[in-house]
Amino acid sequence: MEIMFLCVVIFLFMLAIFDLSIGVSNDAVNFLNSAIGTKAASLKRIIIIASIGVFIGAAMSNGMMDIARHGIFRPEHFSFYDLICIFMAVMVTDIILIDIFNSLGMPTSTTVSMVFELLGATFVVALIKMAGGADLGLNELLNTEKALSVILGIFLSVAIAFFFGTIVQFLSRMIFSFNYKSNLKWKIGIFGGICATAIVYFLLIKGLKDLTFMTTDVKEWINHNTLLIVAGCFVFFTVLMQLLHALKVNVLKTIVLMGTFALAVAFAGNDLVNFIGVPLSGLSAYQDYAANGSGDLHGYMMQSLNGPSNTPIYFLIGAGVIMVASLATSKKAQNVSKTEIGLGSQQGGDEMFGSSRIARRLVRWTLNIIAWVRSITPPKVRAWFNKRFNTDETIMDQGAAFDLIRGSVNLVLAGALIALGTSLRLPLSTTFVTFMVAMGTSLADKAWSRESAVFRITGVISVIGGWFLTAGAAFIGAGIIVAAMHYGGHWVMFALGILTIILIIRSNRRFRKRCKEENGDAMFGTILSTEDKTEAWNMLLIYIFEQQHQFLTYANRSYRGITEAFITENARALSKANSSLYQQKNVLKNVRRKETLCLRHVSRETAIEKSTWFHLSNNCCMGILYNLSRINEICKEHVDNNFLPLPKQYTEEYELIRTRVSTLFDDTLDMMSTGAEETITMLRRHCDEIKDNISDAYHRLHDQLREGDAASMTVVYVYLNMLQETQEMVSSIRKYLRAIAKLRDSDFSSRRHKSA
Repeated sequence: MEIMFLCVVIFLFMLAIFDLSIGVSNDAVNFLNSAIGTKAASLKRIIIIASIGVFIGAAMSNGMMDIARHGIFRPEHFSFYDLICIFMAVMVTDIILIDIFNSLGMPTSTTVSMVFELLGATFVVALIKMAGGADLGLNELLNTEKALSVILGIFLSVAIAFFFGTIVQFLSRMIFSFNYKSNLKWKIGIFGGICATAIVYFLLIKGLKDLTFMTTDVKEWINHNTLLIVAGCFVFFTVLMQLLHALKVNVLKTIVLMGTFALAVAFAGNDLVNFIGVPLSGLSAYQDYAANGSGDLHGYMMQSLNGPSNTPIYFLIGAGVIMVASLATSKKAQNVSKTEIGLGSQQGGDEMFGSSRIARRLVRWTLNIIAWVRSITPPKVRAWFNKRFNTDETIMDQGAAFDLIRGSVNLVLAGALIALGTSLRLPLSTTFVTFMVAMGTSLADKAWSRESAVFRITGVISVIGGWFLTAGAAFIGAGIIVAAMHYGGHWVMFALGILTIILIIRSNRRFRKRCKEENGDAMFGTILSTEDKTEAWNMLLIYIFEQQHQFLTYANRSYRGITEAFITENARALSKANSSLYQQKNVLKNVRRKETLCLRHVSRETAIEKSTWFHLSNNCCMGILYNLSRINEICKEHVDNNFLPLPKQYTEEYELIRTRVSTLFDDTLDMMSTGAEETITMLRRHCDEIKDNISDAYHRLHDQLREGDAASMTVVYVYLNMLQETQEMVSSIRKYLRAIAKLRDSDFSSRRHKSA
């Protein structure tokens, strides 16, 4: 039996490898975003700097999360079997939960997930022990103080970080303005000195306090001489930064990279290494049981876990290697980063979130407050602020989401708040602090314009809600899994562990597939980042026709499929088409929003001239989709009710119409692919001919409507609807052809347009 549980402990370490990788993917957002968002260096260089910080923080950390040993439960009241069940449940739940958040691109707190998984699993095992006759209460089995401190930390982190992020960035922007290069001559030394000193303070107080080489004497010396260290660092770095600026070194980029390194050290040393705390606790429990347990799985208590842990250095180095490899290769880390960078971007872009009622109300209230403040502010003061906050003067590198001033404030303020919270023993969450500081600075920088504020506030609310969801899902999920393991034994532990690994592998495959699809939309980002307005229009034109070509291909395939399914009475195919059409509607809306954003980046004259035809082409595509939905809706209802099929005479008649419509789609797609715009006139004539054919078929139905019996009348009405919607769809194609001719500046004559 000991061999079996040794295998369980080994399996815990296998799961820890997955957990370390997934944890890095989620927490990398905290120390990478500012450097990536400002383009302070190439992505490769940023990853290298962060990887060095991660490895140093991991390899020199104490590597043990005491909460996994005795922070949530009282180990002296739990048996070896109880704790092995708890540890396995925590690892399985944590891997699944964090991977889900990574796949969705939502940052969450790995500390919160771990604490509430331990709390949920321990709570269920405690109930099982109490139901089994144990003369113990919940207060004797659980230590809920840590969980309550984490909940308090959530509220403190969100409120404090957002408030100070907004205030500090507002003051920084007042000092430097968006045209910050003209204000650096004498200010950059002091600013750089403050930032560098804050980073050093952060490393000493938060990042290095638990490293193995930090003896008690060194810690005491730092504590007693903190003010002296801070003052000395400020003087030294102020002089150094002013000198570097005189030597034409970009001090702001240096600060951003220093901050990235400092946060990486602190996260690896204090947060990420905690992922090996659970398996190490399991190993300690097994070693104690193997030496003293005498084979009594359920009777041998784990009071040995009350003592401190000594983590072997090879575990720490191994954890560091895994985290560095994950950081360098993880696509999900970049996906999570994209969320925060997108919510704080200074420029408009593809908003990841929709709008919500609470966001719309918050924006409306805020606009009312701003209007009131403006009404009582003296004109001269208002003019001065407008000059300092003139976003048209923003200086950013090509492709950056925000400038170096904001990137520096993000990193330095996050580090300072975390260090301050640690020194005051406040349970601030590092994830929450870094995210909310970034949101506060983006608000102060007017990054949330009237056209994006609703979407971005919805995004922030979604992320905050996700943090609370993490706690609930971790508690419930771990509780359910630990119950299954407690009653099912080690075979259930192995089965759930293997199932978890399979789910992660499948999730990664789906994520890679989705990334490939998103990479095909790279031109959208290129259009937004280009400064040549003529080139932007040329790329936008290509982008529009690529997207519309994809839609018309889909529409042609769907039209053939829906009508064929109706004729053959294939209810399943019609149901699938219904779901597909609904998804395609969202795709069209998303594409239209992107194209509208791109249209703002072309010259004003071009935008005004082409706007009508751009919107007409999009409206025609949406009209075609609506026609397909109406055809499918009526056909699906008819087939689901098992009504009479379409008579053969109408089937043959409609097959000819359907073939001509499908050929029209094909010819339109060929024209778009080859650019043979001289065929547009001919294609529009084909549209007129098809519409005439449909009208003839429509008029022939009148006799059937007058003379047919009630049973056959139902299918005739469906057929009539198909003819009407098909005719409308052909009309939309005809209008679409006109619109793309205008978009492409075709020689399509105005005389022909007037005849439309």
